[in-house]
Amino acid sequence: MILDSVIISESASLREALECIENNHQGMVFVRDASGAIVAMATDGDLRRYLLEGGTLEDSIARCANADFVWEYPDAPKETLLKKLDDRVRVIPLLDHAKKLVRVVRRDDLPARAEGGLYARARAPVRVSFGGGGSDLTHYFANSGEGAVINSAISLYTHATLRLREDKRVVVRSLDLGETLDTVDLAAGMSAEGRFGLIQALLKSVKPDFGFELYIHSDFPMSSGLGGSACVSAAILGCFNALRRDQWSLHELAEMAYQSERHYMRVAGGWQDQYATVFGGFNFMEFRMEQNIVHPLRIQSDTLSELEESLVLCDTGIAHDSGDIHDSQRDKMAASDVRSLVEKNVRLCYSMRNDLLRGRLDDFGRALDSAWQLKRLLSDKITSFQLDKIYSEALEHGALGGKLLGAGGGGFFLFYVPAYEKHKLIIHLEETGLRVRPFRFEPNGLETWTVREQSTPR
Repeated sequence: MILDSVIISESASLREALECIENNHQGMVFVRDASGAIVAMATDGDLRRYLLEGGTLEDSIARCANADFVWEYPDAPKETLLKKLDDRVRVIPLLDHAKKLVRVVRRDDLPARAEGGLYARARAPVRVSFGGGGSDLTHYFANSGEGAVINSAISLYTHATLRLREDKRVVVRSLDLGETLDTVDLAAGMSAEGRFGLIQALLKSVKPDFGFELYIHSDFPMSSGLGGSACVSAAILGCFNALRRDQWSLHELAEMAYQSERHYMRVAGGWQDQYATVFGGFNFMEFRMEQNIVHPLRIQSDTLSELEESLVLCDTGIAHDSGDIHDSQRDKMAASDVRSLVEKNVRLCYSMRNDLLRGRLDDFGRALDSAWQLKRLLSDKITSFQLDKIYSEALEHGALGGKLLGAGGGGFFLFYVPAYEKHKLIIHLEETGLRVRPFRFEPNGLETWTVREQSTPR
């Protein structure tokens, strides 16, 4: 529609208005004042009624035009327009702030709102591991036939936002690293210097053919023993997956996260972290060469709530290098005594599962102690005098058991303590300068969604 064809001057006559309506085939005209602002509207029905009531064709259009007409701003939501377009209102003019005509809309010709930038968001939870650690390493179960771990996702997350760009530029901002990667395209980003090795490894798998901005931050410190790198991987992969038509399955996402860290970056480690963050929930996992199996545990709700209240998560403030520790374990795994320790840990893991399913929580807590005593023998890098002191004092203040999470060497301790002793333990830990982190079990794993940047309608 040519806008000038539906506009006449407020000084025009009814005759000129009728001629305008005849020519524009719209059944109406808009009346403009000397400044160009639309001040009234007249339909062919308005003109006929005026003439039947005694008006003449030479009268000014201003005498019969409707100054109280329905109009909207150009950024009005479709919902608003649809509500106003009823049997009485057939057209709505869209006017700018100077009341000049921008567009005329009908029910069958609503404006296509300009879409804002597309965002994909994701969050992936960390995990706490209870038993079986070390048996999820490929060099263990490839020879023994089976590994097993028990773990749960908890309410601490890595958050990622992926925003598409119209150009090929690649921008990555990590609050965790305190660094920004900003390059002209993906190729330049893949060769850029910095601490973005994990992200660069993930991009080798994703192979995006578009420019983007990626923002990452986590609720937990790096090198925490909570499987943080797997969470980062899952959240980033989840963002890219949200924009794909042929989306990867949960198993594929877990495998891609594993491959990126283990093969592209050559960082040693097990499989449980990637599966825990992608699948979420409270799980018993079995690891075999042919496949990894995730068994969600159907723990009674009362038991699960009591366990949640009986666990204390404590940040030692000591960073660790899980890859270095796993390398040490791998080198020692061939020794029969080390393999025997891991095998005992696997058998203990099955026992811990049974304790949980039957609600024997104090037995489960004592089993955590057994798991820790076995784990600390796997490598001389797992514990230290300082870590042993933290653990022994926790037992003196009510804990029945616990373990250092992840590969060891630092990060977070997890303690099991009966409800009536919990406050005593928390007070002790905080008095020694350690930070206790509240958490809840997280039933969901990787979550992704897409949104569009919206402008706020007037």
